[in-house]
Amino acid sequence: MPRNLGSLGTVPNAQESQQPRDIRVMIIDDHEIVRRGIAEIVDRADGLTVVAEAGSVAEAVRRAELVRPEVLLVDLQLPDGTGIDIVRTLREKVPDARPVVLTSFDDDDALAEALEAGAKAYLLKTVRGAEIADVVKAVAAGRTLLDERTVTRRRADHEDPTADLTPSERRVLELIGDGLSNREIGERLGVAEKTVKNHITSLLSKMGLQRRTQVAAWVAGQRAAGWRG
Repeated sequence: MPRNLGSLGTVPNAQESQQPRDIRVMIIDDHEIVRRGIAEIVDRADGLTVVAEAGSVAEAVRRAELVRPEVLLVDLQLPDGTGIDIVRTLREKVPDARPVVLTSFDDDDALAEALEAGAKAYLLKTVRGAEIADVVKAVAAGRTLLDERTVTRRRADHEDPTADLTPSERRVLELIGDGLSNREIGERLGVAEKTVKNHITSLLSKMGLQRRTQVAAWVAGQRAAGWRG
């Protein structure tokens, strides 16, 4: 006699019983307050969950091997290395983890190096929280949000104003940045002060600047912006 299944209720469909699994995210930043803020943004987003945090390269590699995250949010500057070191190391140890660089450095060299190392996106910390969540989901779905053409365009849009300087002019530029006077620069280079003035006139013209103080400010800004510190 066939069994009557009606009294057992409805047998659930296997697909209907499986809830979508959250994307597993790991956050790497040496500033605890920043790290916790990013973690809160990620945890609040639908479909995302933070499975680990780290504040150094060594800690990140160790924890990533244990928890096997799907997406890494990686800062560039860390006390024992850089985010690029993490991206390269985990590309071998946790190949399924997809890295997203999240940094305060809007630097073309850092962008290019991150992409070459295997990063799937490059975000500045000025982005909105919703954008971070959207990028994490897109990267987890297999998208890469930067390509070589993007890097090339960025570099073309940010031409180096010192590209046409002679070696002597570049040396004068650096010494101005060090705070040396024209006389001191002449003594350092073994040339007349008039020659130094001629170099400065030439480099001002090539860089599109008008005053020596602007040169000093430009050098200081470049040194402060260096993403490797």
